[in-house]
Amino acid sequence: MNEIPYYSLNRYLKDSYGEKLYKLSLNAGMTCPNRDGTLDTRGCIFCSAGGSGDFAENPDLSITSQIETAKLRVRNKMKGHNYIAYFQAYTNTYAPVEYLRRIFTEAIQHPDIKILSIATRPDCLSDDVIDLLKELSQIKPVWVELGLQTIHEATANYIRRGYPLSCFDDAVAKLTKAGIEVIVHMIMGLPGESKEDMLKTADYITNLPIQGIKLQLLHILRGTDLADDFFQNSFEVLELSQYTDIVVSIIERLPKHLVIHRITGDGPKNLLIAPLWSGDKKRVLNTINNEFKLRNTWQGKLR
Repeated sequence: MNEIPYYSLNRYLKDSYGEKLYKLSLNAGMTCPNRDGTLDTRGCIFCSAGGSGDFAENPDLSITSQIETAKLRVRNKMKGHNYIAYFQAYTNTYAPVEYLRRIFTEAIQHPDIKILSIATRPDCLSDDVIDLLKELSQIKPVWVELGLQTIHEATANYIRRGYPLSCFDDAVAKLTKAGIEVIVHMIMGLPGESKEDMLKTADYITNLPIQGIKLQLLHILRGTDLADDFFQNSFEVLELSQYTDIVVSIIERLPKHLVIHRITGDGPKNLLIAPLWSGDKKRVLNTINNEFKLRNTWQGKLR
């Protein structure tokens, strides 16, 4: 059987729930300390005006209405009837805990929702928020997605991440103690980083008590400060062959139990400037899988 040689999210979900669960991208109408002036007003250098939630639903709708609308969007893609409620846009714990309790409870109590997934920043996880997440996890599984991107402080400063590595480590420790599953985001192709730099970030992640990882290609999107730097020729984006080599090298180093939620990404086509090859997702995935075969690691990594 032509299986992929790593523990993908789809395989994990089928092992755990007997079917693929589709993510419904929700928008709770929040902002971010990198946008509201607390840390900065410009956001991370690569972040679009949509706050990484360009595919999310309309924040003017209730959470229940967003779920129902999102279900209609994916109805032709799926066979099952169960979903993941994914709070994706901006920083989804950056609000009073009373508001978070209301929206997260509304999502997790929906009968078709099996998992609550929350994208946020490690510097926006106060003790009362973590207590809330722990409480919710007694109802259904709760995932927290943290955007580490890189362990290298020079790069972190360039992209305006806004917090030190120690803050990230502290958040992972607190979430782990609370029994919350953690998924770490890593970006490949950040300006100034070599393959060795990226592998160091991956090695750091392998030693964390986390359950999942998202490997994300750096996208240059219209309207971002990163796009301005790109047009000024201050850096080059990765070619498909380079990205393939880096992704496969990283996956070969990851623990076998770690769920790999993503090995590429979809930049909004109306905003994507580069790399344009990333728009052909099927080609990217096939190229990566072929590289595994060429390295003869295909059978060795099957679970």
